[in-house]
Amino acid sequence: MALNDQIITIALCVLGTMTTRFLPFLIFSSKKPTPNYVQYLGKALPAAIFGMLVVYCLKDVSVLQGSHGIPELLAIVLTIALHLWKRNMLLSIAGGTVCYMLLVQYLFV
Repeated sequence: MALNDQIITIALCVLGTMTTRFLPFLIFSSKKPTPNYVQYLGKALPAAIFGMLVVYCLKDVSVLQGSHGIPELLAIVLTIALHLWKRNMLLSIAGGTVCYMLLVQYLFV
């Protein structure tokens, strides 16, 4: 990729990022209340996105071959346990991810 192409690519990435960051503040004024549908989306979308990620991560797991889905199941159980214990989403996700990576790298080779 030529230098000009790199500069244009970086500029477009910066423009896209800044647009998505500042656009909500331009559209929704702090003087008016936030519309009900936006408040609903703010409450409903996080759970929906995580549900979609779980389905995406487990779509290729086969219980009839290989490790039979045991590393995935153990990582999910740890993720749920960490979340119920600490109520910290970042800790839960990181703990489950690290657990899964350790299991598939060292135990279920």
